[in-house]
Amino acid sequence: MQYYFCKLIPPRPTFQQDMTEAERAIMLQHVAYWMELAERRIAVAFGPVADPTGGYGIGIVEMGDGDDVHGLEKNDPVVESGLGFSYEIRPMVQAVLRA
Repeated sequence: MQYYFCKLIPPRPTFQQDMTEAERAIMLQHVAYWMELAERRIAVAFGPVADPTGGYGIGIVEMGDGDDVHGLEKNDPVVESGLGFSYEIRPMVQAVLRA
């Protein structure tokens, strides 16, 4: 198994404070998508980060050998929306999990 750090970059630094109703609706779909990933035991943890320079989202995922981690990005409703969201995805060298 391989673990990945996934950073969701919103379309603007102020997104968490000033999202529109249409963007909020897409974010609800995004949360449902990641909840499903958690239920399927792919997402280990996820949530928003309150960074003073601009908030973003993070997810830690566990993928099997040969699984396409970038498929998680392209199937995310916020990316499919075309509203300007993007991901940075990096493999974790090591993941230490609590018992």
